[in-house]
Amino acid sequence: QVIHVSLPLGPDSHQAAAVHKFGEELERLTDGRLTIQSHYNNELGGEREVLEGMGINVIDAGIISTAPMGGFVEEFLLFDLPFLFDDREHAYRVLDGEVGQELAEKLEEAANVVVLGWAEDGFNQYSSSVAPIEKPEDLEGIKLRVKENPLNVDTWNALGANATPIAWPEVYTSLQQGVVDGQENPLPTIYDAKFYEVQDYVSITNHTFTPAPLMMSKQLFDSFSEEDQEAILEAGKLSQPAGREASEQLDEETKGLLEDEGVEINEPDVEPFREALKSVYDEWVPQIGEDLVEKVEQAK
Repeated sequence: QVIHVSLPLGPDSHQAAAVHKFGEELERLTDGRLTIQSHYNNELGGEREVLEGMGINVIDAGIISTAPMGGFVEEFLLFDLPFLFDDREHAYRVLDGEVGQELAEKLEEAANVVVLGWAEDGFNQYSSSVAPIEKPEDLEGIKLRVKENPLNVDTWNALGANATPIAWPEVYTSLQQGVVDGQENPLPTIYDAKFYEVQDYVSITNHTFTPAPLMMSKQLFDSFSEEDQEAILEAGKLSQPAGREASEQLDEETKGLLEDEGVEINEPDVEPFREALKSVYDEWVPQIGEDLVEKVEQAK
């Protein structure tokens, strides 16, 4: 049986590394009974559509960022809290522990999908066609594309930008046509999406860490034998390190590749940004859950 898997990025992306590993392991663990077919670059729809499609069993499986999940499970807005994670290891401890488990269970219940493994988009950076940012004031009046959730909008508005939610498949054209001046994404995504053609500056801010869980339609998952379900979950677990290593490696590589394309890269001091965003914490932490945020803090 062939399982069709949707990806937002291309075949050389860090997300594809996780999906390919999943397919390899799945084939091995089921003696070739179960295989996958990858569909790249939003071929099966944007992130929200794919999540909804899995929920009603019209899409088998997919890897998408946690950005649209806050609309299903409010706790997923955790990943949009700015400067919450110190580094990748901190994020992995959270995802591989109690918090990751809890979030996966809530998503299964709310969206009818089974989380098979935690891959990632990675740490988000800021890019712009106007100028690099050194301090929060540099964002004043900048039209910035943000992911489609309210916490993201509040974060960038608090920094003085004009936050504009735009669905992922339309971002390149919006940047190209000057509908927005900038956007935020991990370096490998910025490179994979060819944003260097329409953005001259990248500022390394590491302001949020975005996981990208590999998921399957719960209806499809439940249709498999117990033995095959175990194989699917095991393959999902084994796909995690591949996606993470690729993400870290591509972070390094794409920095150089972006510079080769003429992109100017700077690394601002993030402390003033943290300070400017305290109001966002005051407003959103009670909604997301203070104990959940506390567990993340304790994992540092």
